[in-house]
Amino acid sequence: MVLLLQARGGMTAAELARELEVSERTVHRDVLALSEAGVPVYADRGRGGGYRLLDGYRTRLTGLDRAEAEALFLSGVPEALREMGLGEVATAARLKASAALSPGLRDAPATAAQRFHLDAPGWFASERPPPAALAPLARAVWGDHPVTARYHRPERPRRTGPDRPEDQTEPDRPDRPDRPGRTGEPHRPDGRAGAVRRDLEPYGLVLKAGVWYLATRSAIYRVDRFGEVEIHTDRRFERDAAFDLAAFWNERAAQFARSLLATRVTVRLSPTGLRILPAVADPAALGEALASAGEPDGRGWVTISLPVESPDVAYGQILRFGPEAEVVGPPELRALMAGAAARMRELYHPG
Repeated sequence: MVLLLQARGGMTAAELARELEVSERTVHRDVLALSEAGVPVYADRGRGGGYRLLDGYRTRLTGLDRAEAEALFLSGVPEALREMGLGEVATAARLKASAALSPGLRDAPATAAQRFHLDAPGWFASERPPPAALAPLARAVWGDHPVTARYHRPERPRRTGPDRPEDQTEPDRPDRPDRPGRTGEPHRPDGRAGAVRRDLEPYGLVLKAGVWYLATRSAIYRVDRFGEVEIHTDRRFERDAAFDLAAFWNERAAQFARSLLATRVTVRLSPTGLRILPAVADPAALGEALASAGEPDGRGWVTISLPVESPDVAYGQILRFGPEAEVVGPPELRALMAGAAARMRELYHPG
């Protein structure tokens, strides 16, 4: 309770009860016990009141057990901190925390490092330096400073892998004056449209499968698409206290993944095909596909409606089922699968 009040400045009994998962009566009783023990906690009456600590009071970092001390040194992502330019700061913080531990727990950092390691990038990702814009954007995020930046919009969003979006920017709208293709901006051979100027309030950074994203209050941008970044250190924007970065990211990521599944195909699956469906279908499509399953026929085959990105993508996915799936429609996809089956037959039964 003391640490919560120290970190947040003041909390009501109801807020403390929710955070500590106890009753408000327990909160009141514990506040009284703290006060009797000499901790300067007091009740601030009236609207916006609650329990607070006397200004200037700080508790020392004591009382950590071994599990807590080891978890402390697992909480960071060293590579990500280095890319944001915070490696030295993080090292200093860990040294100070280590110095505050009791002698019997001084080996906790080494214990954790020897047993757990987080490798954030996905498999087969080529080693590449962090985006040049990452460090200045990180400084702006920490300081709540607005930025002005040049951002290269892609000509069109595309997928670079089964779980890695190529771009998660705000959606284009017809009334946007800077929509690529509407202002005569040159199209680049690398798939990017011309750079557009953005005035942004950077709320947070997200590292997803080795790719950095910047979140504002209402949009998400790929950091490696930023050009020059100007930080307005003389100004600070007012952060929405209710903004939850993790929840915002999860919502937008789910929306993006679902928006790609613009086509449906009808497929019959054998019992084996139904079992391997989770390994083949896009995770965002799996729930709808299973919910659409009809009653099994006499051989146990079921018919599903599978959301897919396009018939071409569906072709590659359904080939993975082998003989455990049959495309019912659309006709063009069924024709593609029939052609693939004929070519495979020629390979295995020549002549």
